Parts: sequence; C-alpha cells; structure tokens
Amino acid sequence: MEIGAKLREMREAKNFSQGDIQKRTGLLRTYTSRVENGYTVPSIGNLEKYATALEVPLYRFFTDEVTVQVPKLLKLPSDTSLWGSRGKERDTFQTLAKALARMDEGDRKLLLSMAERMARRGAKR
Repeated sequence: MEIGAKLREMREAKNFSQGDIQKRTGLLRTYTSRVENGYTVPSIGNLEKYATALEVPLYRFFTDEVTVQVPKLLKLPSDTSLWGSRGKERDTFQTLAKALARMDEGDRKLLLSMAERMARRGAKR
C-alpha cells in the first residue's frame, strides 16, 4: 500500500485534520498534503513524527496488520571474555564497525579477502 494513502487513512480514522497533524509534528500542512497525494516520499524521521502524532507504531505505514509477530532473537552468551565485549576492546570494535560502514563495497571485499589470507597463514604456523 502507498504510504501517503496509509497516512491519510490513519489520520482520518483519528478524525485529525492536516492542521492537527501540523501542530503535532511540526511538519507543514502542505507537506502532509503532498505526502498523502503521492507527490512526496517522507523520510523515516518524518514517518516517525507522523507515527508519534497518530499514536501508532511505525510499522503500520508498511502493513495493514494491527499487530506484528516479532521474531525471538538468539541470546548471546553473557560471557564478558569475548573480544570486543568490554572497555577498550569495545571502543576499538565500534571504531572498526564505523570505518567498515563508510567503505564502499569493493574496498570492504578487498579488506576481508586480505584478512582471510592473513588468518589462513597464521593458522598454518
């Protein structure tokens, strides 16, 4: 379903005008009109504002389901001896993760390929 149509549907179900939404979100009424009519695609941040104003969970813009089954996530062992789970190691790990996120796909593949080769050499010794 189109997000704009879903926004209009939920807004009208709550008997809110576009002006009411403007007061609750800080987003201009004309912006809401453009979203509802399919001329503008809102950012995730603006969708969050709409969800808060309409008092609905964010996922409601993407499905007609009233409730969504959230899968159970695996529990990680609470073993703090794992590398990167505490202190300076955690900071180093977070820095690495940020650097990897900034890399383009080709550079990331090259780095991982080099790391695999280095790990294989280390295992042979």
